[in-house]
Amino acid sequence: MIIVTGASGTLGAPLTRRLAAADAADVHALSRRPRTPENGVTWHQGDLKTGDGLGAALTGADTIVHCASDWRHYKDDLTAARNLVDAAWKQGAPHLVYISIVGVDKIPYPYYRVKHEVERLIEDSGLPYTILRTTQFHALPAMVLDALTKVPGLMPLPSGLRVQPIDADEVAERLADLALAPGPARRVDDMGGPEVLTLEEMAKSYLQARGKRNLRLPFPLFGKTVRAFKEGHHLTPGRKAGKRTWQEYLDEQWPSR
Repeated sequence: MIIVTGASGTLGAPLTRRLAAADAADVHALSRRPRTPENGVTWHQGDLKTGDGLGAALTGADTIVHCASDWRHYKDDLTAARNLVDAAWKQGAPHLVYISIVGVDKIPYPYYRVKHEVERLIEDSGLPYTILRTTQFHALPAMVLDALTKVPGLMPLPSGLRVQPIDADEVAERLADLALAPGPARRVDDMGGPEVLTLEEMAKSYLQARGKRNLRLPFPLFGKTVRAFKEGHHLTPGRKAGKRTWQEYLDEQWPSR
């Protein structure tokens, strides 16, 4: 039995579909709201923040894939992980697979710091575990670039930044393999997208895909967090495991352009 947290999210949804399609495990998913079984997935109601319902949801689980995370309320991630670990110990210490982000140990961005704390919590929990770090999903820079075009005709653009975007479905495939593996692997190799692009390059192709003509206005950013990003600690150029490019993502999102 495998249970997925964050199963309706950007990563969790394709992951549960892949696991169910593989027909190699009994696939379950956690939700804060009641849901009926669908497409080979059994849903359980439970709240990671409070711990309510976790014991019942994890009953019989051999593997937990923890995908639930919210950068907007990142402080809750550590509480959720503690509740999940406590509930897992009460259910026989199943294998815990966790998705993290490249550079969380080197970039002092608050959300990244919490992700690193969750990693350390899992490593110190005594549970059998596997942790995979990846670069940013395509949807994240797309969301940022969309926000930067809100000023009519202009696009303020932070200078000196690079991104290595990766396809969420490809990460889901890797996570499914780790979840179905015969045992835990601890920290596995980082996983990055197929190309490292400057934000300027991504903005240019994004505007073309959207049919927009915003004037790009580079501006500098400063601080420890920005310096860490400029130094490339969020990149893994030696681990270009992904195949789907930024342009392919744009072509699928806005095919008419």
